[in-house]
Amino acid sequence: MATIAASASALPEGITDPNYKPLPGRLGNLTIPQQHALEKLKKELIAEEIYIEGEPRMSDATLLRFLRARKFDVPKAKEMFCNNEKWRKDFGVDDIVQNFKFPELTTVDKYYPQFYHKHDKDGRPVYVERLGLLDLNALYAATTQERQLKRFVLEYEKFLYERLPACSAAAGHPVETSCTIMDLQNVSLTNFYRVKDYVMQASKIGQDHYPECMGKFYIINAPFMFSTVWTLIKPWLDEVTVAKIDIIGKDYKGKLLAQIDANDLPKQFGGNCDCPGGCSLSDAGPWNTANKTVESESGGRVLSA
Repeated sequence: MATIAASASALPEGITDPNYKPLPGRLGNLTIPQQHALEKLKKELIAEEIYIEGEPRMSDATLLRFLRARKFDVPKAKEMFCNNEKWRKDFGVDDIVQNFKFPELTTVDKYYPQFYHKHDKDGRPVYVERLGLLDLNALYAATTQERQLKRFVLEYEKFLYERLPACSAAAGHPVETSCTIMDLQNVSLTNFYRVKDYVMQASKIGQDHYPECMGKFYIINAPFMFSTVWTLIKPWLDEVTVAKIDIIGKDYKGKLLAQIDANDLPKQFGGNCDCPGGCSLSDAGPWNTANKTVESESGGRVLSA
């Protein structure tokens, strides 16, 4: 049987930022009970051959995401982790990562822009979703809800295993969460009702299978009617997620620029960035040093912790 690493509470390797201080519940900042919870969870999962040491997506940092999501309650975190492993098999996540392509990206981007773009001042990859531009009829003439969900899962996998490692290397310290901007300018309540099934499924996937990935979340250009939409969305989210969401009206530029450098923020949100071909298709960021326009894969996530 594999052994438990004795230094799980030590700082991760590769840190070059002298000012880095891990947040509570992260590697390098675990209480004794949290350390014991991590060791107990890992030991039980190894004994049941659920946790496979050496597999890239299996790590102490991963287990800590599930533990934090369940407030370090080991049985609940174990249940969540085991359910996640079953879901990965049932949904075919490995096959999606290896084989799924999204050639309709350029068309879909016109009717429901969802994209990663550079990073914030804390090193987090910035994800943007422009729900106000949603044209559901045109969107589903170009793709299907099933393909949208597969794209969503693919982008979560790329977020965890490509974007976060690249952002961590660039920042000189571990980066484990995202900074999200959801733009509701001109959002239609009718359109939202029509797309709510997708939003609910995507939100559930994010919360249940990719926990503790949200750092900052800005909802901008929130219209008067958003209170009705928020009443619908809020019950789908856990209290930790809700606490991370900042709902702003039209006066959002100051808050965004306080968190994101002007050169990294797209012009339409008050920044200076104007990528050739459009920021939504540039895939610009530390994970893509060529900053080339992608033609087959891009996209993102919705409300998830």
